[in-house]
Amino acid sequence: MRVVLVNRYFHPDESATSRMVSSLAFGLAKAGVPVQIVTSRYRHQDPAAALPAAETIGGVTIHRIGTSGFGRARLAGRAADYASFHARAALWCLMHVRQNDIVIACTDPPLLSVSVAAPTALRRGRLVNWLHDVFPEVAIELGLLARTGRLARLSLAMRDWSLRRAIRNVVPTAAMAGVLRDRGIAGDAVALIPYWSEEDEIRPIAPVDNGLRREWGFGNAADFVIGYSGNFGRAHEFATVLEAAEHLRDDPHIRFLLVGGGHGRRQVEEHVQRRGLANVRLQSLQPRERLAESLSVADVHLISLRPSLEPYVVPSKLYGIMAVARPVLFVGAGDGEVATVLRSHGIGHTVAIGESRALAAKILEMQRDRTACEAMGRRARQVFERDHLRSRAVSAWLSLLKAIAVADATTHGASGVPYSAGSDDISSA
Repeated sequence: MRVVLVNRYFHPDESATSRMVSSLAFGLAKAGVPVQIVTSRYRHQDPAAALPAAETIGGVTIHRIGTSGFGRARLAGRAADYASFHARAALWCLMHVRQNDIVIACTDPPLLSVSVAAPTALRRGRLVNWLHDVFPEVAIELGLLARTGRLARLSLAMRDWSLRRAIRNVVPTAAMAGVLRDRGIAGDAVALIPYWSEEDEIRPIAPVDNGLRREWGFGNAADFVIGYSGNFGRAHEFATVLEAAEHLRDDPHIRFLLVGGGHGRRQVEEHVQRRGLANVRLQSLQPRERLAESLSVADVHLISLRPSLEPYVVPSKLYGIMAVARPVLFVGAGDGEVATVLRSHGIGHTVAIGESRALAAKILEMQRDRTACEAMGRRARQVFERDHLRSRAVSAWLSLLKAIAVADATTHGASGVPYSAGSDDISSA
């Protein structure tokens, strides 16, 4: 049995889906599972830097297929990149998937399951969809597709068809599982495996021990750093954060650090420059070996998500924040997944989009009571160690894959094997 992951980005790329897919691939390979990845030759933020077409890293065989490389600056160029990856990935599956291979199709680019479902079936492979986001609902909520338009209806129909063709559809939250069931996807075809972070790589680093914090100009012990780390995407909202920074601009010890890139970064940079926000600093995403330092620079982390996208998008950055024992300020819906996690575990606060003065007030409250702030961070790390370790997640994936492999061995690929998380190894399956 062999596992084939399909996603547009992979190690050494540092985008969110790449980190998750890379973590799973290397974890499975370490457990003795033959793993291959079909991916592009580009990095998320640098389409001009082509990576080798083929190599093996950490026991994972990497196939980087040729696609267009227009990048993310314009929708037309991004659409071309999506389409070329869809076509080449489908062709790769048609040519190289073997009987009983388990093909794990991710959601970058969107609707990838539609393209690989038929080739995988023709080659008698087994399709597993790993949904990081739910498309086309995300595009519909962002106004990129007309809600009642023909293209939206067609996209939904094709996506639902590909989900029904899969032996499993893996989602990270119960809310996302509910979306699939509301679309008529059978409950026994949906598996919930929460997101995770690398417990052996991402750990808390105290400010006094953090060289990157000093390097970025936050060496004063009185500095209270409010951080954001990740994609500046359409799903996120930054006006509330920037307005809060304006309200707090006269406090010399409250500093904002925004780390990442993407669609909205230029607008953020222009706002910071136009308003003369000297208390806001922007940096680029850091390589994996400095991720613990980067995430530990902040005393409190920001997450934002537009409320209409709550069931369809999961901010995976939450789990890295928990790993470095930092509390969270969430800008979004008070009744959504992120707000519920923060409230139920006592690891952060939620502020509605547009409530910049309320956000500024919460920041001041946390700055003035650092003992309570640090206690929330410690609770976050405890929740991380209980529920979101990489070892726990890889074990759950191993259990799921073993169930599929056993079904293939005993019934020649019949689906409907009940899923239960466990720690069984499938290297000999």
